[in-house]
Amino acid sequence: MMNWRNTYRERIISAEQALKNVKSGDRVVTGHACGEPPALIEALAARAPELQNVEIVHMVAMGPAKYAQPGMEASFRHNAFFVGGSTRKAVEEKRADYTPCFFSEIPRLFRNNILPVDVALIQVTPPDEAGFCSFGISADYTVAAAECAKITIAQINNNLPRTGGVRIRLDNIQFIVEKDDPLIELKPPAIGDVEKRIGENIAGLIPDGATLQLGIGAIPDAVLLFLKEKKDLGIHSEMFSDGVVALAEAGVVTNRKKSINSGKFMVAFLMGTRKLYDFVHNNPDVELHPVDYINDPYIIGQHENMISINSALQVDCMGQVNAEMIGSRQFSGIGGQVDFVRGVSRSKGGKSIIALPATASGGRISRITCELDRGAAVSTSRNDVHYIVTEYGVANLRGKSLRERAKALIAIAHPDFRETLREEAQRTGVF
Repeated sequence: MMNWRNTYRERIISAEQALKNVKSGDRVVTGHACGEPPALIEALAARAPELQNVEIVHMVAMGPAKYAQPGMEASFRHNAFFVGGSTRKAVEEKRADYTPCFFSEIPRLFRNNILPVDVALIQVTPPDEAGFCSFGISADYTVAAAECAKITIAQINNNLPRTGGVRIRLDNIQFIVEKDDPLIELKPPAIGDVEKRIGENIAGLIPDGATLQLGIGAIPDAVLLFLKEKKDLGIHSEMFSDGVVALAEAGVVTNRKKSINSGKFMVAFLMGTRKLYDFVHNNPDVELHPVDYINDPYIIGQHENMISINSALQVDCMGQVNAEMIGSRQFSGIGGQVDFVRGVSRSKGGKSIIALPATASGGRISRITCELDRGAAVSTSRNDVHYIVTEYGVANLRGKSLRERAKALIAIAHPDFRETLREEAQRTGVF
């Protein structure tokens, strides 16, 4: 015990001093989403006049992302695995890059030196009595980055919840910055009538005892509103938020029926408010693990009645899903959608669900289309897709011909667009 305490004291340094270890041309990987280390990122951005061509790699940035703002491009080049609100403009203006990659495979890029990591910036809890720090709310790819980096700099934050699962030894941290920043919180989204109707349609597909993977946003949160009568649901998901806490407190989510990791909430990262962070703090039933375990289709498929719920921007009449682009603009990313769609296909009783409102732009555009927008990528292929859900119903595409798929999808499109879609389908030879 004395050894780790001495090591801890010896490695404490200011953020400004710690970030001097970043050199021009380095690749820097930061902790993910609400788990990003704000003090370290702020200190790195402050070094812009001294640095050139530093690559900053991560998925969703929840902070201000100063390194991606105009005028920073000579110093920093952001490489996004998922485009967020504070980095989207930089990617659109070609001041930053987007790298397509399934969430489950990001750790492999670091471990196999496809993207060697020079510096990892992470946020962890103070050490426990054995000298181990918890990753708090971001294990995902952050674990691999910390283990593979030449230098790992950790912000120790007492506000971070201590979660079970994977931990990091002080031996693997070269520099420690003590700074108790407030945690980044994700406020609950507004849930309207459309989302509620979609949520109700999805809830009808979920049996008692199912294990759930939930994406993020108003639709997954709306689903939770209609699960209050369910029994013994479980969570194996890349993330969860405040809505799951309410169901756990109501006794709906118990994790008792899970085929593996029974009794445990299994996640890769967490995004929510203080309510969520308080719920997971020192909760023996909550475990964070790396995303190459949580999102591994082999692991996912071992759960019976595994249900994945994800969103999309468009679905064409063949069942191809665009979940990440608006035209040729990279709006978000692939995340773990395909990881879970493919994992669920191996699950006994499994169902993968892609949900989306039937229209966009105030009802002027149909999200069910005969063709995806020009330049848009296919996120989930027509060969993988299972259920598509809108506020107008449910289309089960598994085992369906192209003609049957088109009919099923047009039936759940907005009524104002159905006739046009039928005419386009006939013109293109689908019918």
